[in-house]
Amino acid sequence: MVELGCDSAQHQTTRARPLAHRFALAKASLTPPNHKMRAYLGPLSPLTLVLQMRRSIFPVMERAHFFSSQAGRTINAPRQTRSRFGIGEIVRHKHFDFRGVVFDIDPVFANSEEWYESIPEEIRPPRDQPFYHLLAENEDSSYVAYVSQGNLVADTEGGPVDHPTVPQLFESFKDGRYRMRRSLTH
Repeated sequence: MVELGCDSAQHQTTRARPLAHRFALAKASLTPPNHKMRAYLGPLSPLTLVLQMRRSIFPVMERAHFFSSQAGRTINAPRQTRSRFGIGEIVRHKHFDFRGVVFDIDPVFANSEEWYESIPEEIRPPRDQPFYHLLAENEDSSYVAYVSQGNLVADTEGGPVDHPTVPQLFESFKDGRYRMRRSLTH
């Protein structure tokens, strides 16, 4: 028996079982107990069986949690999210006249409740979509913006963004996007 640093012999045995044995146990727990039940459920494809076994052995974590200092709270987000834009891409707001370069992405809304409530209800975006931090500019000024994915489109202007913080975060502008400084990537 393998020593795993716990007192329970049963726990040690369970933890020390090889992966193949754990798959066999999972398969046995998923197999219908008699032929009538199997006929009712129909045959399981090998792929379906493997996916079910995998879920029972390695539970998939559907949600992730992270602390947002901007929101002052823990944010509950999907484990995987698809963002339409990447860091360094130039985007434009659909409704307001500004554009900017993406420098950070939140998988869901991760700002303060006061900020969210300050948006007029008729144009308030859903929380469960990516939100982008932008170094933004308009004709009058430059600033940092926090915008939902649904309110952004790719910028067709194609030129660089004139924001004073751009040189601190990005190395170069090439082919319509910025490249983040190597010292800031992980």
